[in-house]
Amino acid sequence: MAGMTRGKGLLEPMLADLRAQRANKLIPSTLRTGRILDIGCGSYPYFLAHTSFAEKFAIDQLPLPQQTASELKIESFTLDLEIEPHLPFEDNYFDAVTLLAVVEHLDPSLMAKLFKEVYRVLKPGGMVILTTPAAWSDGLLKFMAGVNLVSAEEIHEHAYAYTLPLLGWYFGQAGFEMTKVKFGYFEFMLNMWATAQK
Repeated sequence: MAGMTRGKGLLEPMLADLRAQRANKLIPSTLRTGRILDIGCGSYPYFLAHTSFAEKFAIDQLPLPQQTASELKIESFTLDLEIEPHLPFEDNYFDAVTLLAVVEHLDPSLMAKLFKEVYRVLKPGGMVILTTPAAWSDGLLKFMAGVNLVSAEEIHEHAYAYTLPLLGWYFGQAGFEMTKVKFGYFEFMLNMWATAQK
């Protein structure tokens, strides 16, 4: 998902790098002395390998190879959010939670539960950072998959395309104050980023 994606796509490594760069720019240095959780880290946790935090945690539906986890000092958890959207952590545990190129793969009916869980595990003052394709980019992404620029496997698994107002609604449902939510676009407006502080 957020890391190295499955399937082939000429632009995939560059896109993973752009996501990681964008997420890193959005995370204040004050949070980096604590814990980060990357939800949907993928088969290789590219973002966690390219960010600086005192403690790193990862969740994905497939187990992270043990060697990769130990080399990168990542505590890894296997969890299918489609079956169980409950995060196996205590309240107020993380300084930051990332969902990079993940929410578009999930059943939209689970999103409110997942956002509430993210809110629960964040410390007061902690931040969630997410990226997702802009709703209008869906047709272009399918075309790019057809010519092997992006991973066809990943694009065809997209369950839903989000808009900024809808993401804002989910943040609000989870308990985030709208004054602490920020949004923007990157990658030529093809992707959106959003942050919310608890």
